[in-house]
Amino acid sequence: MSMTLPLSAQAVELTVLSGNGSRPAVIELTKQFEQATGHKVSVEFAVNPDVKKKIEAGQYFDVTVLNPPVLDQLIQQGKVQANSRAVMGRIGLGAAIKAGAPRPDISTPEAFKKTLLSLRSVAYPGDGASGIYFVNLIDRLGIANEMKSKMRPMPGEYNVEVVATGEVDMVVVVASRIFGVPGVDMIGLLPKELQTWIGFATGISSNTQHQQAAHELTRFLTAPEAAKVYTRMGIEPGLE
Repeated sequence: MSMTLPLSAQAVELTVLSGNGSRPAVIELTKQFEQATGHKVSVEFAVNPDVKKKIEAGQYFDVTVLNPPVLDQLIQQGKVQANSRAVMGRIGLGAAIKAGAPRPDISTPEAFKKTLLSLRSVAYPGDGASGIYFVNLIDRLGIANEMKSKMRPMPGEYNVEVVATGEVDMVVVVASRIFGVPGVDMIGLLPKELQTWIGFATGISSNTQHQQAAHELTRFLTAPEAAKVYTRMGIEPGLE
């Protein structure tokens, strides 16, 4: 993707606080933004609840990328400018295995359940929306007791990677998180009957020192050209 933006007369460094689910897209698009504008972007990733805590505690940021409900809470608190809220897209949960390993069947709820029971271990984010949903899904499927010893809650920044190293058989996480991690193969999205959608939205800090540049970045993250990046990563652009 190439966006033709004028190089800014005065380049600044923007600080972005972002949830982990959108990590690959945020990394790629902020690099493109730097090349297009001359601004620098420093991104700090964490699970959504931790990003929210950092912002509530007063940590400085210019732009944030979060799940819409979390972003809306920060808007209500006056931490994020209400008129800056912009939807990036949404994505479902996916599963991945070590590259080259036999691909299990997760195409139907019954197949997914059977695959989970056959595993020695399954990783998932210990905190955040996707991890909470997956734990509840295991209970819905009626296999919580059988899966108890197999479940591996992991940090948001290190969950897909444990599959690449062979520490864990499979990971279930927001599917965009799988993109770009070496040594893993994406199996696919969870069956539609079991699926949930995780949204991404962006907003500007009420205390930003770089109002114009922050607006440039949020427009870049939600531009039609950005949709091509989201689609390539399995994200449905413009929906939450």
